[in-house]
Amino acid sequence: MFIDHDKLREIVSAIVAKAGSGSEEACAVADGLVEANLAGHDSHGVVLLQGYVESIRESGLHPNQHAKIVVDNGSSIVVDGQRGYGQVIAGEAMEFGIERAREHGLALVALRNTHHIGRVGQWAEQASAAGMVSVHFVNGTERPSTVAPFRGSDGRFSTNPFVCAFPARNGKPIVLDMATSGVAHGKIRVARNKGEEVAPGLLIDAQGQPTTDPNVLFDEVDRGSLLPMGLHKGYGLAVICELMAGALTDGGVQHEGMKITNTIMNNMLVIIIDPAQLVNVNAFQHHVEAFVTWVKESPPAEPDLPVLVPGDPERQMRTERRAHGIPLDENTWQQILAAGEHVGLERETVTAMAD
Repeated sequence: MFIDHDKLREIVSAIVAKAGSGSEEACAVADGLVEANLAGHDSHGVVLLQGYVESIRESGLHPNQHAKIVVDNGSSIVVDGQRGYGQVIAGEAMEFGIERAREHGLALVALRNTHHIGRVGQWAEQASAAGMVSVHFVNGTERPSTVAPFRGSDGRFSTNPFVCAFPARNGKPIVLDMATSGVAHGKIRVARNKGEEVAPGLLIDAQGQPTTDPNVLFDEVDRGSLLPMGLHKGYGLAVICELMAGALTDGGVQHEGMKITNTIMNNMLVIIIDPAQLVNVNAFQHHVEAFVTWVKESPPAEPDLPVLVPGDPERQMRTERRAHGIPLDENTWQQILAAGEHVGLERETVTAMAD
């Protein structure tokens, strides 16, 4: 099925509100999830809604919380998310950091104890919209490890995203947003919901053997694992993300005996740079634009596939999905209906909202 993005926001917002959130928070969560779908990152979109509702029921996610600065050293701050919605907490933490970067030229934000922060690129785009460069390191705790180390055969850490963004005068920032695993965990969930196999080289089963079956990642008895992207290089970057996000924030790292709740908790270390306090802004933007133009003018190896820069695929997908709707497979739609049912919204009501 294809559903209009505004109708999908309305549905998600209604479910989140019924689960206990105030209207402003419900809208922020709905915006974060639906915007991820619009950008083509279905792994971080509405497919996560049922898990969020379950986390509330299990007291892993606490609605109506706000970012709290617990350490303040001027240009560097530590922010506690109080187990609140990441779509709210991360946005507030970024606002703190942007303000500090404007004041000091550079800000370091250590965010911890926050429920799933969604598509990390959203927070990089928030910084770039304010004219800032940002670098983000993220790790995950409190759920089973899902990514095997290079040369390993079972999960030892999460997908540990790395993100970096540069602002642009044309409103098209450079936004590199990637998991350090071959694909994000949620993309395997989407493949499972669609009943599709995944590409070779992304998964191993519980015995460490290659597989294309997405179900192995969700088997609680014989759980498989994702593989790092780029062999040892992706693995090395995952290690750095784990330590930067988990150790420097004191939010925790994956280790033997760690607390397992099946709740998605994130920590994020963010470096925010104000270019205006380093160089002439016009010169900075000229360098960015000149480089992007140079790269994209490379003759495409395949005529129908022009050279892109990070951020272009998301912009293209937003245009397409705003015009034609967001695709949802039947399993994901049923999970949305079940999430609504859990909080007291009848399936018929939600279906009617989808029109």
